[in-house]
Amino acid sequence: MNISDPAIIKLASATLEIEAKSLLQLKKRINKDFPKAIKSILTCKGRVVITGIGKSAIIAQKIVATLNSTGTASIFMHAADAIHGDLGMVTTQDVVIMISKSGESSEIKVLVPLIKNNGNILIAMAGNIKSFLAAHADFVIDTTVTKEACPNNLAPTSSTTAQLAMGDAIAVCLLKMRGFSQQDFAKFHPGGALGKKLYLKVSDLLVQHSKPQVNENDLVQKVILTITSNRLGATAVLNNKNEMVGIITDGDLRRMMNEYTEYQTLKAKDIMSRNPKTISKDELAVNALELMRKNKITQVMVMDKKKYTGIVHVHDLLREGLV
Repeated sequence: MNISDPAIIKLASATLEIEAKSLLQLKKRINKDFPKAIKSILTCKGRVVITGIGKSAIIAQKIVATLNSTGTASIFMHAADAIHGDLGMVTTQDVVIMISKSGESSEIKVLVPLIKNNGNILIAMAGNIKSFLAAHADFVIDTTVTKEACPNNLAPTSSTTAQLAMGDAIAVCLLKMRGFSQQDFAKFHPGGALGKKLYLKVSDLLVQHSKPQVNENDLVQKVILTITSNRLGATAVLNNKNEMVGIITDGDLRRMMNEYTEYQTLKAKDIMSRNPKTISKDELAVNALELMRKNKITQVMVMDKKKYTGIVHVHDLLREGLV
């Protein structure tokens, strides 16, 4: 079938609109069972076992991943495999969440009594609150949708979106009740840029290079050699008390060459910029990046209290994947 570009855009927009309306309708379906279900998960001594069949099983896997990453131990169990041996992974201390649009599939009807006989709390995430699943669950989370985004009203689209969003609602409530912090999040996400933003400190970057510095009375020649040899595009300027009094960057050197015809006798204090931007070595590296962005600079001086301890360059942040 040949469909014009405007027709494709219209169909895509209609899909998003239908799904958005379905999500908004979910707000009205959150009843007294929802907080009871959340509390049962929060107080359980085992794990959250999430199961489903078909597309619901795929959604279950995503919810498991979200819960695990936010402090709630969870595992996925495929409903079809459960009735062929995988039910052995469920302990009596676990809470089971069963996801199904119809709540009437043959696998669900076989699995529900087995879960109940095992003594587990059963939470139904159902698109039909009059279904077999909903009738036998301890708590029912209603994910009913009035219409699938599929033009034939068949393919799971709005319904799976509703399940996914309700899973996020469960995860957010649990992490809030657990007091799950950024630091906790970092423990579970140590890899990649996301994790580094939450745990990588400025001091972790300093080990990658030396600490360029000159005395305020040093000649420009030494300044140039110091900046060149350290490849950080800058050097700190210290006084005789070993206190940082300024910074000299590549830009300062270029301005010097424009302003002076003779600069061999110039000293560091003649060309330095006073009051450089600084950051504590104990700050998160991502805060150093924000400081650079805000002030449109490429390096920031690192301090240990009032003592100069090194330079962090934007290239350090690039290397760590924070930019």
